[in-house]
Amino acid sequence: MTEKLNPFEIAQRQLDEAAQVLKLEPGIHALLREPLRELHVTLPVKMDDGSVKVFKGFRVQYNDARGPTKGGIRFHPAETIDTVRALAAWMTWKTAVVDIPLGGGKGGIICNPKEMSPAELERLSRAYIRQVGRILGEEVDVPAPDVYTNPQIMAWMMDEYSFIRGYNVPGVITGKPIPLGGSAGRSDATARGGMFCTREAGKVLDIELKGATAAIQGYGNAGQFAHLLGEELLGLKVLAVSDSRGGIFNPDGLEAKAVVEHKNNTGAVKGFSGATEITNEELLELDVTVLIPAALENQIGDWNAGNIKAKIVAELANGPTTPEADQILYKNGVYVIPDFLCNAGGVTVSYFEQVQNAYDYYWDEKTVHERLDQKMTAAFHAVHEMAQKHKVHNRLAAYLVAVNRVAEVVRLRGWV
Repeated sequence: MTEKLNPFEIAQRQLDEAAQVLKLEPGIHALLREPLRELHVTLPVKMDDGSVKVFKGFRVQYNDARGPTKGGIRFHPAETIDTVRALAAWMTWKTAVVDIPLGGGKGGIICNPKEMSPAELERLSRAYIRQVGRILGEEVDVPAPDVYTNPQIMAWMMDEYSFIRGYNVPGVITGKPIPLGGSAGRSDATARGGMFCTREAGKVLDIELKGATAAIQGYGNAGQFAHLLGEELLGLKVLAVSDSRGGIFNPDGLEAKAVVEHKNNTGAVKGFSGATEITNEELLELDVTVLIPAALENQIGDWNAGNIKAKIVAELANGPTTPEADQILYKNGVYVIPDFLCNAGGVTVSYFEQVQNAYDYYWDEKTVHERLDQKMTAAFHAVHEMAQKHKVHNRLAAYLVAVNRVAEVVRLRGWV
């Protein structure tokens, strides 16, 4: 059972730990603990039955020292400003750790998209841009898809922004459909980047991943592609997967294409032929080589970290592990690939999309995959080497790499 934890307080505690190791100047430390700016908006939307429903939304621009802020927009019934602040902070460190010239931002709307029609979602998306568009722009802040948003929603948002500006502005949003200026290779980029990191972890730990076992908690976009690419790129044998309705387990392995098809047809992984049911909590504690948390935050804490048997934890979700759990996992020899490194493939290919939009020339998928591999591999080894140098766990090492890069630019700009 997970505790109710404040994700922004966790993000600040993680920064504080890095600041202490880096001996960061108090002024820079204080600056990096808080968002530079945030906007709260009220969104009246006409529903299909003729009624008007009022939604609340946010956009946080955490830090833009290294470049325009970048970060997804989430549609979620339990969205909070502190979640958005935390994710904007993590985006700041994420763009820095993979060394792309962007800052961190995040947006969200408190809503339940599962209870809304496509027409209502379109009106909500356009209403958000009418309010938040004043602080967006290719050189200011570039949103992208996140939880319960998708390329179609990005297309509506880009169109609304372009209408306001009076001309086509494809670069204001990434994660768009390819005909509207989206990038090849974007759909599986988060999972692909995570698999590149897992591959490199196997190398530094001298673990043969071909035929090794894995479990995936969360079977949305990232989880499904992790299953498909884990098989294809690494030869992993996935024994268990789960979503919000429960999980499935087969000791002989679950074939990725079949499970994805079942999920798409039924809306859940439960009921898959030949598998037994397993809870999300049980899945995390399976005896597998690779554990891939790809669901929500705070799934591994001091209540279960001691029971984690995986050798590698590849965090495709944002914030799945609490600070207390990090210490337990590190002490127990579990190699964690921290979220803002492991899932940075998405923002990296979003950056590639911005670049392609800016000079109106588009790359083929092979080029995107090669350049993503280069970025993720370099970032992984920068973090691994920092961890070895300071004898600290990988999340702290990733913070040391990222915070150091942001702090350097803050100094050079003369902000502090």
